[in-house]
Amino acid sequence: MTPPTTPTTPTTPTTPTTPTTPTTATTALAPPVDHRGPRPIGQPAGAAGPRSAPAAAARHTRVLVVTCLALATVVSAMSSLNVALPSIATDTHASQTRLSWIIDAYSLFFAALLLPAGALGDRFGRRRALLAGLVVFGAASAAAPFTSSATALIGLRCLLGVGGALVMPATLSTITATFPRERRAAAVGVWAAVAGSSAILGVLASGLLLEAFSWRAVFVLGVGLAVVSIAGTWRFVPDSAAGDTPAIDVAGAALSVAGLGALVYSIIEAPEQGWRSAATLTGLGIGVALLAGFVAWELRTAAPLLDPRLFARPRFAAGTLSIFLQFFAFFGMIFVSMQYLQLVRGDSPLIAAVSVLPLTAGLMPAARLAPKIVARVGARACCVAGLALATVGLVVLSLLTQDSSYLLVAAGLYPLGLGMGLAMTPATTAITDSLPAGLQGVGSAVNDLSRELGGALGIAVLGSLLGSTYRSHLALPAAVAPDLAAQARSSFGLAAHLGEPIRGHAQAAFVDGMAVALTGGAAATALAALAVALLLRRPSHPAEG
Repeated sequence: MTPPTTPTTPTTPTTPTTPTTPTTATTALAPPVDHRGPRPIGQPAGAAGPRSAPAAAARHTRVLVVTCLALATVVSAMSSLNVALPSIATDTHASQTRLSWIIDAYSLFFAALLLPAGALGDRFGRRRALLAGLVVFGAASAAAPFTSSATALIGLRCLLGVGGALVMPATLSTITATFPRERRAAAVGVWAAVAGSSAILGVLASGLLLEAFSWRAVFVLGVGLAVVSIAGTWRFVPDSAAGDTPAIDVAGAALSVAGLGALVYSIIEAPEQGWRSAATLTGLGIGVALLAGFVAWELRTAAPLLDPRLFARPRFAAGTLSIFLQFFAFFGMIFVSMQYLQLVRGDSPLIAAVSVLPLTAGLMPAARLAPKIVARVGARACCVAGLALATVGLVVLSLLTQDSSYLLVAAGLYPLGLGMGLAMTPATTAITDSLPAGLQGVGSAVNDLSRELGGALGIAVLGSLLGSTYRSHLALPAAVAPDLAAQARSSFGLAAHLGEPIRGHAQAAFVDGMAVALTGGAAATALAALAVALLLRRPSHPAEG
């Protein structure tokens, strides 16, 4: 989730040391630092360090707490609004397509801007990037409760994504630049735990707020978290920057953002425009062409945002594809299932949020056990088994109907979480182990980018499959008034509040669409299992060690 940066000399002149970049799933490349931590920008070289070890430990703890709070603020925003989709649809009259945009606008801008935003922080100061991102995030969150327009809400979610992209890489690079080597791995482990758990915590917090307040309270919570993070950053976080970073690849950043934007836009709009329409096909073609241009440019430029040649390494390609497709299915599933739990099963927002806990119950223990399992049976077997379990879970969820018991929901969520827990660790290890020490930060950043980009495209694709199937399967009685039929066809969230017989027909059509969408997610994880089995079928080449 943090962008790759080129290792550089720290701003404080010190005796050269060998950086020890952690290989945690969400680690970023940071410049080597001395044991006293980085010199804040503007502080004279040779300034005195901490007076004592307890004072230094307290300072590091404060930095860790503040950066992890900022991280939780932006990561939780990726999933927290899913619980509020039914009430947003009712208040804003958003169509199914607009609901997809409200969720995915944040993830799209977040993912597309991670690489250039991280480079900006390394070049101009990570504390400054962190503060700027939090201010943008807080301002957009403060404006959101005052809008009743779906279009305005989408625009504000885009702005939130810009803030999130500035915040996330700055948090980890601040930790790796501030902590001494002997404490860095533990600090990064805490950071990784917060990054992994914040999505589920965001869903639970939103469900709790929606029991007493409207969907606007979710954004108010974001404002509060941003304000506290800004105050803590201003007071406790030192600034640091890489001294001789290369020029930012502006052309590469522009090509990647434009290409992803065109691709996601065309996918989300396809249910309304038609998958075979000229607008959809043209948009998809433009997106593919721009991304091909991005690859061509990155192969030629001296300082690429992401070197495409790395994907020629089988282990690197296998790990990246596995992470991408896992989160493609995961975030798409969250988008679909939150609507099912509330609008088909009739659960309250809090009950719907609590209902996904079997996924966490499977994921967390499996993630802790995965390294031991890898040591016994190998990364290939562990990862393939995990992806197979995730596929089984998604297939079970695709069998849900209007009258299904919650036991069937739990029976799908638990193996999905178990499988993701088993598959994520060996996939990340495959990425990092395929690269030499000097490129560990690149590997970590690609791992994070794969997760965010997979989530953005998963919401777009599975949401689009849901919307297309819902519209085509919604068969209303001829007696239904044309204006009500149009509302029901545009949005399941509206149809669920229009009474019978519209609600019953809409629920049946939504369940059909959910089955298609989750089958698509199962196909993605099955493809990942096949790819990993093929790409990891032989030991890694010595050059990848």
